[in-house]
Amino acid sequence: MYKNYNINQLILPLDIEIKLEKNDIAFAIHHLVESIPEEAFHVFRKTQGATAYHPRMMLKIILCGYTQSTFSGRKIEALTKDSIRMMWLAGNYQPSYRTINRFRVNPHVQALLRQCFVLFRNQLVQEKEIETDAIFIDGTKIEANANKYTFVWRKSTEKHLQSLHEKSEACYQELLEKEIIPSLEKELDEPLSVEQLQEIRDELKVVIDEETEKIETATSTEIRKELRSKRKLPKQAYKQFQSFLVRKTKYQHYLTSLGNRNSFSKTDHDATFMRMKEDHMRNGQLKAGYNLQIATNKQYILGYDVFPNPTDTRTLLPFLNTLKQSFLELPAYIVADAGYGSEQNYETIIDTHERTPLITYSTYIKEQKKAYKQNPFLPQNWLYEEQADTYLCPNNRKVPFRNYSVQTDRYGFTRYLKYYECEDCSSCSLRANCTRAKKASNRVLQKNNSWEYFKAYVDTRLKDVKTKKIYAQRKIDVEPAFGYLKASLRFTRLSVRGKEKVKNELGFALLAVNLRKYTAKGSKNKCLYFHFQQKTRNENLFARFSLLVSIFQDLCPDLF
Repeated sequence: MYKNYNINQLILPLDIEIKLEKNDIAFAIHHLVESIPEEAFHVFRKTQGATAYHPRMMLKIILCGYTQSTFSGRKIEALTKDSIRMMWLAGNYQPSYRTINRFRVNPHVQALLRQCFVLFRNQLVQEKEIETDAIFIDGTKIEANANKYTFVWRKSTEKHLQSLHEKSEACYQELLEKEIIPSLEKELDEPLSVEQLQEIRDELKVVIDEETEKIETATSTEIRKELRSKRKLPKQAYKQFQSFLVRKTKYQHYLTSLGNRNSFSKTDHDATFMRMKEDHMRNGQLKAGYNLQIATNKQYILGYDVFPNPTDTRTLLPFLNTLKQSFLELPAYIVADAGYGSEQNYETIIDTHERTPLITYSTYIKEQKKAYKQNPFLPQNWLYEEQADTYLCPNNRKVPFRNYSVQTDRYGFTRYLKYYECEDCSSCSLRANCTRAKKASNRVLQKNNSWEYFKAYVDTRLKDVKTKKIYAQRKIDVEPAFGYLKASLRFTRLSVRGKEKVKNELGFALLAVNLRKYTAKGSKNKCLYFHFQQKTRNENLFARFSLLVSIFQDLCPDLF
């Protein structure tokens, strides 16, 4: 006895939504995208050409594909043909992979993704899934879709450009000495510009053409030989200046692409070479990538941004501005690890944003140890006489104030320093343990009172019971989000090129992480999905019943 099996027979119901589980992730995707206001999709409207797929549908199927660890446009297209949840979300449409890829990199998609993050966070706050008093910030490196060996380094480019300037100047001076071309209007120490190189090349072309015409009209072999010998140097110089022109244009383009960075990839100019944990050559080889910064709470990703900086210190302030402008109002506590601890970051968070930074600095853990606090040769442990503004070294010698100093780094941040110098270290028996300076010089201390103030401020906050408990959640809050992204979702390498396109793809991937976590959360979410699923099914049944009634009205008007 077998169960009835006949693939040629029509089987009811035709509604594929019934095949989905009550807490299927498709309902979470549908609910999130449907909550976006209709006005947000107006920028996608077109008045010419064939009718387009609705952006809601495209957003849903790409998000669904990413939740299933499917990042290829062709594979997402395949899912719309054989996945029940994708068929339901797509409304049985089957857009091609080209359409999917074009929508994924559309610049207007960034605004939709930002709205998705904002709406998702509002839903979490409403359901009391997250807290609103703190955000946890951290970064990770994501490998770019670029060749591993297409390096362009700033130092190498500047070195080759300097060499080109010297060679072109020497060649130009030789042409002037032999009176082959006229002199140009330029400063003595100024290198030849692209326009001047082009002008010299054109002048040489004119000289070569004149000599060639003389050779063709000459009747004597000796005269032709002499003219060819005379034309040899301009021809060689013409090739050289043609090469100089091409190379200088290339180097200037490299420097423009570099901006403030030290490297970039020829395959993806926005990607910077960084040291990553996945070392394919096992020799510390750098790979092209992006620095992804995220802000989380209860392991949900609330905002993100992408930076070319390999280190996290310079990314915190622009990331906070991005969060404030696009994702959320900054909470009371900004929590991050020691990689973000700097004087500029502390000052901006406290004074400009008026928030509390729970961010350690690089030597914080070291300074808490007993050996550090009892080391007599560290200036932090020296006796300080406030009235005389003098320190007392381990050998009981005075280290008085010497001078002030103002230093501005290459990013424009100014530090105000104080220098102290010991009276005489020449005959000190502890000199070898106290300083590594030359014997002729005395021990010099550098003090930054602003930095010391911020260190004391952070140290006080991290020892408070309440804030200490918040900081202790950092590792178990933001770190798992990267684990979900790279290990669970298996998103370890980008599939698009260019910073703006990368932002779009990372937005899809991070939303997929949130949706997967939210779906697997528990009974509260299951009740929500069941309620939403029942509501959707009732609406569908009502629509079908209305359609049947209208059909019967047309076929049998007498019955009505």
